[in-house]
Amino acid sequence: MKKIILILVLILLGACKNISETKETAIAPPPEISVEDFFKNSEQRSFRISPDGTHLAYLAPYNKRMNIHVRAIDSEEVVRITSVEDRDIAGYFWANNDKLVYIKDDGGNENFHLFSVNKKGDDEVDLTPFDGVRAQIVDDLENNENEMIIELNNRIPQVFDPYRININTGKMELIYENPGNITGWQTDHDGKLRIAYVTNGVDNSILYRETEKDDFKEVITTNFKQTLTIQFFDFDNGNVVYALSNLGRDKLAVVKYDLKENKEIEEIYINQDVDVDEVSYSDKRKVLTSINYNDTKQKRKFLDEETEQLFSRLEKELGDTNEYYITSSNKNEDKFLVYVGNDTSRGAYYFYDKESKELKKIADLSPWINPDHMASMKPISYTSRDGLTIHGYLSLPIGREAKNLPVVINPHGGPWARDFWGYNPEVQLLANRGYAVLQMNFRGSTGYGKAFWEKSFKQWGQSMQNDVTDGVHWLIDQGIADPDRIAIYGGSYGGYATLAGITNTPDLYAAAVDYVGVSNLFTFMETIPPYWEPYKEMLYEMVGDPNSNDSIMMKANSPVFQVNKITAALFVAQGANDPRVAKDESDQMVNALEKRGVPIQYMLKENEGHGFRNEENRFDFYNAMTEFLDTNMKEKVDEIKT
Repeated sequence: MKKIILILVLILLGACKNISETKETAIAPPPEISVEDFFKNSEQRSFRISPDGTHLAYLAPYNKRMNIHVRAIDSEEVVRITSVEDRDIAGYFWANNDKLVYIKDDGGNENFHLFSVNKKGDDEVDLTPFDGVRAQIVDDLENNENEMIIELNNRIPQVFDPYRININTGKMELIYENPGNITGWQTDHDGKLRIAYVTNGVDNSILYRETEKDDFKEVITTNFKQTLTIQFFDFDNGNVVYALSNLGRDKLAVVKYDLKENKEIEEIYINQDVDVDEVSYSDKRKVLTSINYNDTKQKRKFLDEETEQLFSRLEKELGDTNEYYITSSNKNEDKFLVYVGNDTSRGAYYFYDKESKELKKIADLSPWINPDHMASMKPISYTSRDGLTIHGYLSLPIGREAKNLPVVINPHGGPWARDFWGYNPEVQLLANRGYAVLQMNFRGSTGYGKAFWEKSFKQWGQSMQNDVTDGVHWLIDQGIADPDRIAIYGGSYGGYATLAGITNTPDLYAAAVDYVGVSNLFTFMETIPPYWEPYKEMLYEMVGDPNSNDSIMMKANSPVFQVNKITAALFVAQGANDPRVAKDESDQMVNALEKRGVPIQYMLKENEGHGFRNEENRFDFYNAMTEFLDTNMKEKVDEIKT
């Protein structure tokens, strides 16, 4: 069974390494590249190959929106099969050799609908035509040409029920009525619903049944801090699964687990430094192929000689400084689409034919970007004030001495996520404008083990923020950052970290850009999407419980209550339909500053949600952001012009 994901990092430099010793002044600064070149839609992207290997589908612009296009592999004749004009298609896949399924929401509200359409662009059907309902795919049923398994919260907003749906007609059959506490479903290789995940908000349980005629029975219950995530069933579809587990260990490992006996039967691989991300397999050959993990860059542990030979060939022909991903294959697994990318290029897609050994480029994602004009993303590390090693990435502007530079600190969102090595248009835009950019995986960032993650609990605005601040001081101590020209910018949790930065350490930053960020921990917890409700107790433990003594801590670390400390210039950007960080989070911050008579720049997009997806809105935001930063760190502008 192949899961469909629709929605959707180099040598580590030690903290004592003086990066300013590495100077790039022998290279002239690149020309100024427009915001539009960094953020316009790709000419072609998100390629998928049909199950029979005869056709390619991809997303390309139509009236500024990304729509699905299809062509035969041996032909240049292209058919555009969708014509959406309000918002990009969020994702799609081949349901069979003739039909494709895509998902799309309305104005960023994340209530995704599923649509089917044939490869000629006919017979389009809205499979889930329900207002205020979110559709999610459980299994695309690649061996069933007419059906797939989805889940909908149409009965109760907080609860998702699984349905078997006909992709031609939209006719649905309820497979199992969710009693209210099931938060996820999983099928076996035959598309049978055999696993359910249950939570009470803090403890998570795995339920299992041998057949769809049997009742679900509890296998194991763990606290949410422990992880046993099932990847897929063993190839005989019995009681054994492959899973990612940190039970009895700090780092996630790949294990075999017997659900009937409730025991781990084999540890297949563990990395002592970082978590494992995933394990891949060949559905045709019924073998494990590779295990992926990230330290400073994507790495693989190969479990299959054929797969290792393919990636060795890619590295030999296309370079070992790139990262490679097989993004799609036909059912026979003799034709593949390969994404190739690195830190200075948005990347390209290649077509590989296993039988003929042909490796052919089919598209550059941004051919107008010159990689020689892009900044390298260099892995770095530094030590926090309480002794933790914090890993991150530093991008220095080309052609400028790494000394007394204007800097943008860029904490990631999540916060339980992480930054990766690779091409980042935001970082490249800022580096092109002469800024150094520091991204750090502060405590709580995923991939570094259970203990590192848990150190973030109830630490918003506290030790998590200290890790950001310590990164700033590290850059200053290295001589790279000009202490008077430091800005902070982030989205979502990164937006919160931006606001916390200018309230906790107001003298550190000259300017700040908050993009869909949290300002008030109380109202944030009150306005989470309904389908997050089952996790509310967990969020109370991770962020804070407003109904307990935590309320004192939460108020102290809600930037909206600390606006009197702000001295930096602030720019706020928000999508009106954001279901995760409600518009009120930005409104509160803006209103509080305006009441104090403090000028603030506010960009609100009525047709956006949690981040700006429409091309013209991206242009507006990043043009405004660069102008704002240059205006509020004027010495930088003068320096560049001279």
